Amino acid sequence: MPPENLDELLVEELKDLYSAESQLVKALPRLAKKARDVELRTAFQEHLNQTEVHVTRLERVCELLDCKPRGKKCVAMEGLIEEGKEEMEEISDHDVLDAALIGAAQKVEHYEMAAYGTARTHALRLGYVEAASILQQTLEEEGDADKKLTRIAESHVNAEAEHGSAISHNGFSE
Repeated sequence: MPPENLDELLVEELKDLYSAESQLVKALPRLAKKARDVELRTAFQEHLNQTEVHVTRLERVCELLDCKPRGKKCVAMEGLIEEGKEEMEEISDHDVLDAALIGAAQKVEHYEMAAYGTARTHALRLGYVEAASILQQTLEEEGDADKKLTRIAESHVNAEAEHGSAISHNGFSE
């Protein structure tokens, strides 16, 4: 049944976030394993730990709102993860793959930031101050993760990927 008021919409958003975070708990180890850059691999491993905390926080928010977090599949996250999987299978150059993994992870972070921001705003509107505070904390951590990925990309990963496997732009070896 579609939501008919803001309370029901918030519950649907929380279920969607719970599904998204649960899918990420499964996907992040694969990203970490594929990442060649040590700093990037570490960032993925650290974000896995943080994502597990995000799942627990969403369970807490659902307790506060007396709802169950399960029951909805986040198809947006499923698509973002699938897109990342395709890149992992198709890209053979490790430096280019690291740059692609950062891009895929940042798409995920941006989705999460939008979703957490929306849920937080709805929780505030409905007077769920504690729930909104918990959602805000996670929103800030997602933003920090995005900034960390940008820093890693800009500090060295993108420069390393620029040259790829020493193939020039015209397709000939340099």
